[in-house]
Amino acid sequence: MTSTSTPPSAPRSTPPSAPHSFQVDLRGLVDLLSHHLYSSPRVYVRELLQNAVDAITARHALDPAAEVRIRLSASGGRVTIEDSGIGLTAAEAHSLLATIGRSSKRGGDGADLDEQGLEASRQEFLGQFGIGLLACFVVARQIRVVTRSARDPQAAPVEWLATDDGSYTVRELPHEARPEPGTTVVLDARPGAAEWAVPAKVEELARDYGSLLPYDITFDDGEGGAPRPVTDRPAVWDRPFPTPAARRVALAGHCAQLFGFTPLDSIDLDLPVAGVRGVAYVLPEPTSPAHRAGHRVHLKGMLLTDRADNLLPDWAFFVRAVLDTDTLRPTASRENLYDDETLAAVRDALGARVRGWLAELAASDPERLAAFLQVHHLGVKSMARHDSELLGLMLPWLPFETSDGSMSLQEFAAAHTDIHFTRTVEEFRQIAPIAAAHGLGVINAGYTYDADLLALLPTVRPELKVTELDAGAVTERLDPVPTATELALAPFLATARTRLEAQGCDVVLRAFQPVSVPALYLDDRQARQERDRTAALERADSLWSGILGALRGSAPRARLVLNHNNPLIRRIAALPDEALTGTAVESLYGQALLMSQRPLRPADSTLLNRAFLGLLEWATHSTDSRDAQEDQK
Repeated sequence: MTSTSTPPSAPRSTPPSAPHSFQVDLRGLVDLLSHHLYSSPRVYVRELLQNAVDAITARHALDPAAEVRIRLSASGGRVTIEDSGIGLTAAEAHSLLATIGRSSKRGGDGADLDEQGLEASRQEFLGQFGIGLLACFVVARQIRVVTRSARDPQAAPVEWLATDDGSYTVRELPHEARPEPGTTVVLDARPGAAEWAVPAKVEELARDYGSLLPYDITFDDGEGGAPRPVTDRPAVWDRPFPTPAARRVALAGHCAQLFGFTPLDSIDLDLPVAGVRGVAYVLPEPTSPAHRAGHRVHLKGMLLTDRADNLLPDWAFFVRAVLDTDTLRPTASRENLYDDETLAAVRDALGARVRGWLAELAASDPERLAAFLQVHHLGVKSMARHDSELLGLMLPWLPFETSDGSMSLQEFAAAHTDIHFTRTVEEFRQIAPIAAAHGLGVINAGYTYDADLLALLPTVRPELKVTELDAGAVTERLDPVPTATELALAPFLATARTRLEAQGCDVVLRAFQPVSVPALYLDDRQARQERDRTAALERADSLWSGILGALRGSAPRARLVLNHNNPLIRRIAALPDEALTGTAVESLYGQALLMSQRPLRPADSTLLNRAFLGLLEWATHSTDSRDAQEDQK
């Protein structure tokens, strides 16, 4: 569908000028815009709206009482937008519409149009008319502009007609062709781009980009119905509500419509000095701190991007924000924010707003804070590792698994100044009941980020001592048996140590709770490193054997702690058969090792098999002996 160059009712129009060429390679420009500068052809609707809004703004600088009218329509592969803005003269059409980067807010000679009115409102303009209109060639094969200047009431209307081959014509029209100032832009879709001119699509894009624009915009789908409003002002965060609860409900509905989720809470992002107003919505589901959330940013009411990933600090991964600004700079494509000093300052200020929300919850609404941390504690822990201020703020609330139950570090530190931690969940599960019974404070640092946070704990609480749990610390907390008893059991302990020497494990006797645990396998990093060094030494050649042998340390070995309170241990210690005693000790070692859920080495598997078969042989031998005794009777 083509656009007529001259309306039928305009017999007195001047003949079109000879075709002129753009001051650019238009085909190359379209390729640059569609494949490199803009992420999608959809931005052409933004450019049309942007030019219309800027034209209205420029006219209001000239005549504050001028009417405001922006009407967008789409039908039959054609998209039309009409505004009552500043308009253009023939000379301006040549100068502005064919030259990238010019602005319709300046005179044709480049001078200011109105120093007292227009200059004051210059900051309200959204873009530059030349490149904005040429950008529409990403979807259009022809662009027709009919415009009349409000600056020069005597100037005739002008038609500017351009095609995607890089040429355009400019001609004056009779006054009745456009009696009032303003501009009408008509786009005819190019082959392959018809989907972008479908009425429903155009209306959707107009609402997405222009819902917060300062002037009323309507849309007409050409089916005879009344034009529908595109704008929806004021923004939901600026609207008055009868109660705070009503406002929360409205914000939750806005979030669901915009982002597709119902937020846990909303955080006002109001920075009047920076010209920023908006709201951040707290995600209701856990999300990775490594995920860079996309935030929606409006620039003077026009949607700039819905993928701004540099708007908030990285640690604020748990929110999605939407805001309007008139101070932040857009990138060249006007599809993201330019990362400069102003954005850095705004980012810090917005981060302070989110921190303030967390502090307010901590002070006045711990239940809501607990609900937040139940969802996002893992992510908060991740970011607190690199943010001492966030760590100090969240320390009283972050949950940890401890030998005293699930609690915050602050609660745990109130009961234990010496804090021990295990690096694996399995090690913690084995030691936790015994540690709790003997007053030893142990934290499970086997979960993601917990070990890193515990290492940082003394930086915010210098009076606390945090160390990794080692076998010696646990053994020292367990009750020793009387010296006479230990001397009486010396042969038994000697047999046990001899049997477990090959496993790199020492044997000690203690009395501890709970009584139901016969033996406890204790290990620490130093002991594991020493075992690994010994294993490497056995496999190494003569050169490496000498080097590894020189590195032999005096680190403690793993320990099998036998519980003298357990009746089974006392019975095994009283066995008269040394071989059977050794087999029983190996069985205790294997059972304690399995309870700790550590990976079994080949030597450990061999020991378990040997002990199991030895006990089976002893049991069957004992049965045979009893049967023989019965037969003799």
